[in-house]
Amino acid sequence: MEIAWIGTGIMGAPMARRLLRAGHGVRVYNRSAEKARALADDGAVVAADAAEAARGADVVFIMVSDTPDVEGVAARIEPVLARGQLVIDMSTIAPAAERAIAARLAKLGTDYLDAPVSGGETGAIEGTLAIMAGGSEAAFARARPLFDLLGKRVTHMGPVGAGQTTKLANQIAVAVTLEAAAEALLFAREGGLDPAKVIEAIGAGAAGSWQLNNLGPKIVAGDFRPGFFVQLMRKDLRLVAEAAQTQRLALPGLALMTSMFNAASALGHDRDGTQAVADALDSVAVLK
Repeated sequence: MEIAWIGTGIMGAPMARRLLRAGHGVRVYNRSAEKARALADDGAVVAADAAEAARGADVVFIMVSDTPDVEGVAARIEPVLARGQLVIDMSTIAPAAERAIAARLAKLGTDYLDAPVSGGETGAIEGTLAIMAGGSEAAFARARPLFDLLGKRVTHMGPVGAGQTTKLANQIAVAVTLEAAAEALLFAREGGLDPAKVIEAIGAGAAGSWQLNNLGPKIVAGDFRPGFFVQLMRKDLRLVAEAAQTQRLALPGLALMTSMFNAASALGHDRDGTQAVADALDSVAVLK
């Protein structure tokens, strides 16, 4: 296929690279041009703008940071889109925004999927992402061969917007589970245990989780290099809070984790990995 990929950041670049290595033609665009140029060695064609990348492509992928970014990309590519093209947004944004964009592009005869992902940079590199898609069955079937290059578990969740709602549910579980892992390791450390051995001891039992087993060792090592930014988790939790408010839901765990990630941000960790929430925990939990 001829593919346009818009957004080549920490997740987008390795995902686009997997499509290139599978033999697809890929035109890439990124607001920071140097990030797009890094894919030229893999065979990508670097476009001057989003519209140039999208013009004539069979499939247009979007992988950017927040709702206004996706809305901006959609507005820029809309004039060049044509009947039969498929646009897939793999960002994490507001479900209502996805429905509005899909309705607008449907008037052009352009299909649309919202297909956010979970699994971080490692999953993007290895092609093991969880992909949760919203849109028509026909559009999902068209995208499935491409999704299978990017993810290990690909699920059609329902109409447009359902993918984003699923991703927000995922982020609640991720954030609260990460806090549980950080608190367990802090408790172990302050109790005189070797936290690395604690991970080994409890990681295969009922306390085991992706967060404990993958980010726990990084917490122990004080390694805050990003697989997924604190800044982006804060954005995702804001989206959850907005959606929960429309559903008239009170989510106490969400409120706690919003405050913890805001504390991590205040300590300068916005561009660090989400495991840096452990540093915020140290600042509030260890009584001096």
